[in-house]
Parts: sequence; structure tokens; C-alpha cells
Amino acid sequence: MRLQTHASSGGIALIIVMIVIIVLGIMAGGFAYSMKVETTLARRANADPDLEWLGRSGVELARYILAQPVPNEPFDALNQKWAGGPGSYTANNLPLGGVPDPLSQISLENNQLGAGHFSIKITDLERKANVNLADQGLLQQALFLVGVDPSSMSTIIESVLDWRDPDDNPHINGTESEYYLKQDPPYVAKNGPIDDLSELLLIRGITPEMYWGPRGSNPGGALNAHAVTRSSRPLGAEPVGYQVGLVDLLTAISARQINVNTASAEVLRLVLGDDFMVQEILRQRAGLDGVDGTEDDIPFRSPQEIPLAGAGPQPAARLNNVFTVRSVSFEVQVDAEMGKIKKQFVAVLRRNSPRDIQVLYMYAK
Repeated sequence: MRLQTHASSGGIALIIVMIVIIVLGIMAGGFAYSMKVETTLARRANADPDLEWLGRSGVELARYILAQPVPNEPFDALNQKWAGGPGSYTANNLPLGGVPDPLSQISLENNQLGAGHFSIKITDLERKANVNLADQGLLQQALFLVGVDPSSMSTIIESVLDWRDPDDNPHINGTESEYYLKQDPPYVAKNGPIDDLSELLLIRGITPEMYWGPRGSNPGGALNAHAVTRSSRPLGAEPVGYQVGLVDLLTAISARQINVNTASAEVLRLVLGDDFMVQEILRQRAGLDGVDGTEDDIPFRSPQEIPLAGAGPQPAARLNNVFTVRSVSFEVQVDAEMGKIKKQFVAVLRRNSPRDIQVLYMYAK
């Protein structure tokens, strides 16, 4: 009997020891994980100033590139250096009497600076239509291209107009602050110009699927964090697959006219509504290989060179009002890396002249 009791006590003690070992192991693992997180956060905090300077250096490089005049090219196009193209002049292919491109030795990728490096991508904003200048017709065409249900269009269009206009009087199918104040959390209508395109996600009827299109909901983040986390989709409704996103067609910052040399096929359809004319524009500017951004591109030197077939009445005057061959607003994406730590910055520049290129704003993603 004593032997049995002793064996039972020994078994309980062994179980207790095992439990203690397991608990201590879990605690040690948790402590090690916590220390790893703390170390990573400390390393990131130490690298943040260096990454920010890499980001600012990328923006300055973009400003320098945009300030360089391209000889004999009074236009901005996808085959030029700023857009990631080869440029018109290369060290191995100078035309007789030509001038070497001052940007020929500059790379947009993997620029080493100190212990880090950065890459930049420059995108002109004149390749899209300005949402602040869009009338009802253009907004309707944009929603049509996205693939929005026609029964929802009037509410969305008039809600966009109400968001932009300075008063609190809603259009017939529009929306003012009274509706938005009932949301969770509540907010008010802007009653002013749209500063960042992601504001569209705050407007009644516009869902993340409409905004982002086939790329999905919020790929890579966006400037307006409050906007992108809100969905105007009714509760219980299934996401809809759209053909193109509003973000592909519209911008909040650009000049009045669209650059015919950089606009996508979707944007050309948005403003022209004529597929044959769109295909002619794309065919002519892409050159023999049919690919934009290559050496054989033939950019338009003025809107008067745009093929006029199907342009409707007074085509030349109309195209002159809609299109330009110059861009003045540019978005710069800088990917900075220091060791294994990466950070992305975005800046918007406005080129008033080669000597005056302003940084409108810059933020880290």
C-alpha cells in the first residue's frame, strides 16, 4: 500500500515538473519573440531618418530629370527618360549634329546612396481626366466604362457633384451632409474640390471595387486611410467585378487637358467615346512595333496631328480643347531600401517651367 502511494506521489510530481517546464518554455519563447519584435522596431526606428532622406533624394532626382529639356521634342511622351523609356538620344545612336541627352547616364533604378539605395517611377497625371473638372456627361461615361449598374449612376454622379459644390443643397438624386452624418463614424460632405482621388470612397454609392477595378480592393495602400477602409456597398451585397477602376480614369490633380501621348486606351475612350479613333491614336503613337514606350514611338507633336475620323462636328477645335501634348503634373514613387528595411514614398510635383518644379506634397506609404 505504501509502495503504491509513493509511486502515485512520484507520478504527480513528474507531471508538475513537466507542466512547469512547458510553462517556462512558453514564457521563454514569448520573451524571445518579444525581444525580436523590439529589436526589429528599434532597427526600423534607427533606419527611418535614413530612409526618409533616400526618399527625398529620389524626389530631387525626379525634379532634376523633369527639368531637363529634350532637344527637338516639344512634347511629353512614354518613350522619354522620365517615363522609363529609352529616350530619343543614346550614347550609341546620336543623330548627325545631335545633342547627347544629359540624362543618358542617369538610371531610375537602384541608385546607391550611402548604405542604402532607391528607385523612382515617374507618372504624369495629365494621362487621366481631372475629376474636379468632370461634368455629368464625363462622370456618366466613366461609370459606364467601369461597368456600374445604370440604375445606380444618377445617385453616384449627383453625389459627386454635391461633394464638390460649395452648398448644402442636394441635387435630386444627390447626397449632402445629412446622409453622411448618419454613417458610422459620421462625417460631412466636402463642399469643395477633391484633393485626393481616394475621397471618392467617401461618396455615396462608390465602393472599393468600383474605385480599384480589377486590381482588387486597395492594392498597396492609399493616401486617405479613412476613405479606403469605408465601403459604400450595402450590407450583405456581394463584391462586383468591374472592367476598369475609377482610379485608372480619373485624377484629382492635373491640368485641364489630357496628354494624348500618355493617356491609356481607357482614358481615350472616356473622352472620345469612339473606338476607331482610339485605336488610330494608339496605332500612330506606338510606331511600327505597336508598343508604347519604345524607341520607334511617334508621339504627337500637337493636338492638330490627332486623326480626326469620327471626331464629330468641329473636330479640330474640340480636340484642341480636350487634348495637349505636354504634362505639368507628375506623381513620383520612390522605393527606398536600407539593408532589409524598405519604405515607399510618394510625391506630387508640378512643373511650371524647367526652373520651377514644385513639390506639392510628399508622404510615406
